[in-house]
Amino acid sequence: MSEEMKIIPDYKQRLRELREEMTADLQELVRINSVQGKPVDGAPFGTGVRDAYDYMMGLGRRENFLTEDADGYGGHIDYGTDSGNGSLGILVHLDVVPEGEGWTYGPFSGEIVDGEMYGRGTMDDKGPAISAFYAMKALHDCGYIPGKRVRMIIGLDEETGSTGMEYYKQRFDMPDAGLVPDGNFPLVRGEMGIMMFDLVKKFGKPQKGGIQLRKITGGSAYNMVADSACALINAPGGYDDIRREVEEFAKHSQYSLSSRVRGKSLEIKAEGISAHGAMPWKGKNAISMLMEFLGTIRFNCDEVNDFVAFYNDHIGFRLHGERIGCELEDEVSGKLIFNVGMIDTDKEKGSICINVRYPVTLEAEDVYSGMSALLGEHNIGVVKQNCQEPLYYPENDPMVQTLLKIYRDNTGDMTEPLIIGGGTYAREMDNAMAFGAMYPDDVDLMHQKDERVKLENVMKTAEIYADAIYELAVKPYPVGSEEDETQDKE
Repeated sequence: MSEEMKIIPDYKQRLRELREEMTADLQELVRINSVQGKPVDGAPFGTGVRDAYDYMMGLGRRENFLTEDADGYGGHIDYGTDSGNGSLGILVHLDVVPEGEGWTYGPFSGEIVDGEMYGRGTMDDKGPAISAFYAMKALHDCGYIPGKRVRMIIGLDEETGSTGMEYYKQRFDMPDAGLVPDGNFPLVRGEMGIMMFDLVKKFGKPQKGGIQLRKITGGSAYNMVADSACALINAPGGYDDIRREVEEFAKHSQYSLSSRVRGKSLEIKAEGISAHGAMPWKGKNAISMLMEFLGTIRFNCDEVNDFVAFYNDHIGFRLHGERIGCELEDEVSGKLIFNVGMIDTDKEKGSICINVRYPVTLEAEDVYSGMSALLGEHNIGVVKQNCQEPLYYPENDPMVQTLLKIYRDNTGDMTEPLIIGGGTYAREMDNAMAFGAMYPDDVDLMHQKDERVKLENVMKTAEIYADAIYELAVKPYPVGSEEDETQDKE
C-alpha cells in the first residue's frame, strides 16, 4: 500500500469537524421560501425556488465541484469525473410544499430548539440534500478520488409534477444507478403508483330563493391532506339558524367548525390536520368535515345537492376507495390509498382534486375503470392530471442488499426494506431507490406543520451517505496500485 493511502484521513471524522458548517448551510437553505411560484425569466418555478437552487449550486462551486445548469429547470453538482466506469446519481429536490398554518416557529426560520431545526424542507428534502452534499464534501476533503463519477442532480418541482426533471433529462444523460435521499431508512424497494386527477360536476341554474352555495375552497396541494376548507353561502332569511346548526354540529361531531357573516354572505370554515397524501390517516381532512356539514343543508340547486351527497356517500373520510369503485390491493403493497387534496367549487361547477396511490402490481387504468360506472351515474367527469407508474425491486436485488448492509452497520437497526405510498425521483432513472433520510423512530412531519429534523440525524445521515458513496463509487474503483484495493476507509 502506498504511503499516501496509508495516511488518508477518516471521512467520518471530517464530517464531525464540519458539523457546525453543515448546520449553518442547512439553516440558510431552509430560510429560503421555495414553494413553487409564478414563472419568470430564468426561474420557471418561481424566484423562491430559483434562490434555493442558486444557493445549492453555489455550495458546489465553493467546494470546486463542477456544476452544470439546465436553464433553471434543474442541474447537477459533480464529484469526480467520467473515468469510463459510469456514474452514481444522488437525486434531491429543493422545492417544498406550501407551509400551511399553525407553526410553533416560523416555517422558514430554521429555528433550532432542543437540538432540532424547524422549517419546511428540513426533512423533505433540504435536510437530506445537505447531508448528501456534505458526504461528498467529506470524501473530497479527505482526498478520495471516485472511480465512478458521483453526480448530485438537483430537482426543483418534485412536489408539483417533476416537469423540471424531464427537461433536465433532455439535456443530460442519467447515471447508471442512483440514491434518492427523499424517503425512509432502511431503504425503499417499492413505490406505489401515483395518480392525480379531478372529479368535476357541472351545476345547473339555481332556483329562485332558498339557500345558494357561492363557493367551496380548501386544501393547498394534491398530495397533502387539506388542513382547512371554507364555504360561502347566501340565505334570504338570515343566518342565525345556520350558525346555531354549525355550532351544534361541531359540538356533536368534535370537528373544528366555525362561521361568521361576511358582507351579505355566511362563511363556514373547517380546520383539520395536514399530513402527506401518501399517509392520509395521519391527518384529518377539513374538506370532508365541511362537506359533511354542508350535507345537512338543502341548497337551491339540485346538482349542488347531488355533488355534496356524492362526496359524503362515496368519499368522505374513506381512505381506500371503498365506496367509489377503486378499493384495490395486492399482497406486496397492500391497499390503494385515496386522498382528497383540494376542492374548488363555484356557482357553475364543482371540482375535487384527488391523489391516489395504487398497488405496485396494478395499473392506473384499473383505478379509472373501477370508478367509471358510478361516476357516470352521477354525471361526474374525470380530468386526468398526472400519473407515475409503480416502482419495485425484489429483496435479493444487489443494490438493496448493499444499501441495507450499510444502514445496518451504521445503526444496528434490523428493520426490513419498505414499500411506500410516497413517490420519489427513484422513478426517474434505472436502478435507483430511495435511501433515507427518515428513520423508523422519527415522527413523520413531512408536509405537516412544525416539520423539523434532529441535528444529530443530519450528521448520522451524512455518515451513512458517505459510506454509500464510498462503497458504490470509490471502493470498487481504486486509484493507483493493486494494493490500493485493500485500503481501509477508516
